[in-house]
Amino acid sequence: MSTGSNAPVIIKRKKVVAGGGHHGGAWKVAYADFVTAMMAFFLLMWLLNATTEQQRKGIADYFAPTVAVNRISGGGDGMFGGDSVFTDESLVQAGTGGVLVTSGNAGIDVGDTELTEVEAQRATETRALEEVEAVLLGRGGESFLSDATLQHVVTRLTDEGLIIEIFALEDAPIFEPHTAEPMPVLEDIATVLARSFALVENPVAIDAHVRARPIVVADHPVWEISADRAEAVRRIMEQAGFPAARTQRLTGHADKEPAIEDVLSARNDRLEIILLRSPQ
Repeated sequence: MSTGSNAPVIIKRKKVVAGGGHHGGAWKVAYADFVTAMMAFFLLMWLLNATTEQQRKGIADYFAPTVAVNRISGGGDGMFGGDSVFTDESLVQAGTGGVLVTSGNAGIDVGDTELTEVEAQRATETRALEEVEAVLLGRGGESFLSDATLQHVVTRLTDEGLIIEIFALEDAPIFEPHTAEPMPVLEDIATVLARSFALVENPVAIDAHVRARPIVVADHPVWEISADRAEAVRRIMEQAGFPAARTQRLTGHADKEPAIEDVLSARNDRLEIILLRSPQ
């Protein structure tokens, strides 16, 4: 049989696809959003565990758009809560408004840049109190208080003065239960306060509060205990060098002014040590 060149030639062409084609990428966007949310969640959990109550309040205030500019001023919706900057009610708690009443009979317009002597004295005193607060809490540097003691302390600046509140925790009391015997953590805090108060000359008031006890308790000496606790703190501060003449008052409030609704909570065992403003 002949095998000549007349046999047909078959050419098979194969199409090669370079890639897998486009199958959609929406799931990638959703997955990226999920990972971002989880990262934010774990960051939040870490912050709650690694910060003190005071630090958490500072973080919350930083991100809150309605926090008042002045620490002791009122707040409201909008910049001036619906009032004009020139009204008498503007920032009334801060002592500033459209018209400032002097010891005479005439007011000074708010546009007048010259401060009265009383206003200048008050502004200077406020800056001094803020400096004491910054030193205690370590704003801009190291705090006089350790992390273990800072969890017992919150501060606030009011018309009365700088209030340093020292409170108990459920697992960390500041006094021996139902007594006026201070725990070491309170002794440390009171000693630091005595030294920090040397930065100013303001008088000091010490207010003591205790949590309520069950009504079935026959012996209920909350008044005596709160008064004794204020006295105990005074002694600690004076032993640390605080002048006795600067202590203006000691007050035991018993369980009549709870800090939170649960009157039996340890959070109501607290002291308020106040650097009082000078009388104007």
